[in-house]
Amino acid sequence: MKKYLILLISFGIAYQAVAQKDFNQWSLEVTGGFNKAMGPLSPGFLTPTLNLGHVDFGTRYMFNEYFGVKGDIGIGTFREVQGESPEFSTNYLRGNLQMVMNYGRMMNFENFSRKLGLLGHFGPGFGRNKFQNTVFNQEPDYVYNILVGVTPQYKLTERIALVGDITYIHNGRQTYTFDGNKYNAPVQPNPPANPFVHAVGGWWTGTLGLNFYIGKAEQHADWYIAADKYATKEELASEISGIKDMLKDTDGDGIPDYLDKEVNTPVGARVSSNGITMDSDSDGTPDHLDKCPFVPGPASTNGCPVEEVKDEIDYLKKAINEGYLNVYFAFDSDKPLAYSIGSANYISNFLKRNPGAKIEIKGYADELGPEDYNIKLSERRAKTVYELLISSGIEPTRLTFKGYGEDTSVDKASQDARQMARRTSFEIK
Repeated sequence: MKKYLILLISFGIAYQAVAQKDFNQWSLEVTGGFNKAMGPLSPGFLTPTLNLGHVDFGTRYMFNEYFGVKGDIGIGTFREVQGESPEFSTNYLRGNLQMVMNYGRMMNFENFSRKLGLLGHFGPGFGRNKFQNTVFNQEPDYVYNILVGVTPQYKLTERIALVGDITYIHNGRQTYTFDGNKYNAPVQPNPPANPFVHAVGGWWTGTLGLNFYIGKAEQHADWYIAADKYATKEELASEISGIKDMLKDTDGDGIPDYLDKEVNTPVGARVSSNGITMDSDSDGTPDHLDKCPFVPGPASTNGCPVEEVKDEIDYLKKAINEGYLNVYFAFDSDKPLAYSIGSANYISNFLKRNPGAKIEIKGYADELGPEDYNIKLSERRAKTVYELLISSGIEPTRLTFKGYGEDTSVDKASQDARQMARRTSFEIK
């Protein structure tokens, strides 16, 4: 059995070295816990409901996110209920080759948690019961079996998962009772002799342990969520064509046409996240022509006031409140979109010109996905901009950041609106 297990593991490592997958396929499993011999037992013999004394070792290979195979061995000892049953001790060994089903993926557990999983497994095998100090002093009892079980999972890291398992094992051709003091037959031969009755036996195990995932990919198949890979060539061509059309930027302002509300923006104009030419101080001179874009002034002075304006910060607050200074992100990402990084640069320049000002960075997410996950995502987005400002030379004591989770003020059904929700905003303290 050890030779076969070593061969199986060696094959898995060799296969993993050459295979190119989006997910890891191999895992090693170690669990330990309880057993319970249900029957047959000799009259008067009892086993504990939870008898501590079972260990499982296994290796598993997943063909895809839903199905795989597993080879494992289980060892342990059946014992009596102390004080209520005659003493006995039966050591057992079983080995099985099983089919594995990833119920967690089949039932879309990811809709409510990305850390909980559930596997099912069943398959045939063989076993041996070796008895200690029985009335027959017989040789070991060799049986065949079939088992079925379920394995709840909790992902600790991308490489390790905590698992529990409950398995029922059904023995066939079991010659002796589990205690070894009677033949597994309705009538005991006299004198004692093997009656060759091909009777059955049943027992179960309950264990707790760890899965160790092997491979170079980021995730194991147990937790991998694939995109649709089964589109036809025509469908793919149509989708690619549609994406290309969406990503066109007719006026070259950095905003793709599908988000651009002003497709004829003048060359060099500073635009908002929806592609509209910005006039931050509302003085009638667009920002790209305004020498003082956040302080109103007449066109004759290129948008700058005739008299010195000392309170520039009021106009920055106005620009922020009107949504002109935001950093935007792609779906499920904490990396800023290139076209919006200029807002962070402006905040940095403002803080350098106004050493007494402080800024809070507010992170938001759209309403897709679990709420607790979106809280963490929005905080990561805020932290990214926080670190961006620090790297530009701003003292950390002048900055704070916080994730506010989902922005429920936008239309959840609109793709454009959800893009507007994936952002960080700023507030002057």
